[in-house]
Amino acid sequence: MVYLAIFTAVWLAAFGLTPWAQRLSRRWGIVARPGGRRLHQGDIPKLGGLPLLAAWLLGIALIYWLRPPADAADARRLWGVILGTLVITLAGFIDDRWELPPVPQFAIQAVGAVVAMSHTIFIEVFSNPLPNPALWSAPPLAWVFTFDPATGLVWVWRPLALLLTLLWMMGMINAVNWLDGLDGLAAGVCTIAALLFAWHSYSLGQGTVALFPLVLAAALLGFLPFNFAPARIFLGTGGAYLLGYQMATLSILSPAKLSTALLVLAVPILDGMWLVISRWRRGQNPLQGGRDHLHFRLADRGLPTRLIVGGYYVITAVFGLVAVVVPSRSLKVLLWLGLYALVFMLLIWLSRRKLPAEDGM
Repeated sequence: MVYLAIFTAVWLAAFGLTPWAQRLSRRWGIVARPGGRRLHQGDIPKLGGLPLLAAWLLGIALIYWLRPPADAADARRLWGVILGTLVITLAGFIDDRWELPPVPQFAIQAVGAVVAMSHTIFIEVFSNPLPNPALWSAPPLAWVFTFDPATGLVWVWRPLALLLTLLWMMGMINAVNWLDGLDGLAAGVCTIAALLFAWHSYSLGQGTVALFPLVLAAALLGFLPFNFAPARIFLGTGGAYLLGYQMATLSILSPAKLSTALLVLAVPILDGMWLVISRWRRGQNPLQGGRDHLHFRLADRGLPTRLIVGGYYVITAVFGLVAVVVPSRSLKVLLWLGLYALVFMLLIWLSRRKLPAEDGM
């Protein structure tokens, strides 16, 4: 009953606050106007992160009232999630208002990552994905990894763990931010991911930890009716940063959830990696806006927005269920490699097609 009560309260809060955020966004002039890579019609409010943050904070308050974390280590890490989310989201709102250049945005993301790492949220241990565990004892893996045969877990050399965490968190924040290009796309994908994270945490006995992604999913489900095509409000940078930070931190709170995140968010992760590499090879700024993301390429080829978004939803749900339900780590790795290969081939094929002229943000 606690889970249902918290979920319902957060959903109602997000659903009720989103129209208010629409009005406030228009009153303050914080709107997305058509032009450049934006092909929507009319001015659209972009303070969608505001009702998400408010509803999410309500959920966090209810968690600490009804089901506070009993484990001291979990309590420390969850507090880091809360503080980091506040920092990164409020900074995103600043970008929504004044449109910061890339360097300050990356600095903000790095600060959010440091907040998380200072609360022991970093990629220090993960489940063994290799079929032959003895490989961890051979150079060069043995130099930076330690395999524990009793638990089946792999421990990472601390300096490397901190570097991996910084790259993972900044990469995830930008992957979600870049994914937010079509109505309902980022919000819907992250809803599915959050529900799967909640299920996975609950199945691992992490009762309070499971409530964090459940609260996020409830807030997103209250917001999605206003964001799905045709959108009446956008996530904005604040909303995208909130979602990216949540995806990054929640996937670290359990060693097994990293593999879940890599499968659930495989398409946006690979799309972001492809975009940076392809722009660099063409001598372009990898941080500028453009319509060379996978979802934009599909849209430019005439596919309807709802079809593209629905396709992303299906892929996210199917591979997310595989990550949670299938016990074989080797099979998960094979599926992960297969999915990444398919997306990679699709990106190569689309890259050979002529794209519309790209405009900066």
